[in-house]
Amino acid sequence: MKTHKSRQAQAREFSPEAREEIWIRDKGKCIFCEMGYHKEDTDAFGRAILQIMHYIPRSHNGLGIPENGALGCQCHHEMMDNGNRGRRKEMLGLFRNYLIGHYKDWDESKLTYDKWKAFEKETQ
Repeated sequence: MKTHKSRQAQAREFSPEAREEIWIRDKGKCIFCEMGYHKEDTDAFGRAILQIMHYIPRSHNGLGIPENGALGCQCHHEMMDNGNRGRRKEMLGLFRNYLIGHYKDWDESKLTYDKWKAFEKETQ
């Protein structure tokens, strides 16, 4: 049985098109590995598994758009999400600067789902 996702849940997921755009933009590589960020705390297996990371997490209504995502290896994704080494704030700063470097009009306030904005678009 297929379940229907809410508009909000759909908006927080990266579409196939957004995933492809992120993959191409990031050249199929982890942004943190490319920066050389604490690679000593990663391993070859984890670096080989690439995932798309949200800058603003889905749990905080972060949208699934290229301006809110980047490729990360499993090691760096877990390092950032779990904050297990106290590096989350620093990593988010690097992530933010990376996104700003790719989108001249990047605006953090436009990266979250707003049900009223979505409603306005539907009624126009």
